[in-house]
Amino acid sequence: MKALLVQLDEQTLVALNRVAAPRKRSEFVREAIRKAVRRAEYRAMRDAYSKQPDSATDADDWSTPEEFKA
Repeated sequence: MKALLVQLDEQTLVALNRVAAPRKRSEFVREAIRKAVRRAEYRAMRDAYSKQPDSATDADDWSTPEEFKA
């Protein structure tokens, strides 16, 4: 795992300590970063689909599904 040094102003540090237990701050920050990355990826996916949506002819026909073979 790589280390990342993040400097916070006093007000932000106090707020962080309020919402995350001091010993759990690192995990709180890691989770916040993961959520932000996921939101950005989903936003990019939504934008891509809105620019080029599936057409009705390309969509699967759910009335005739293929047989699943395990």
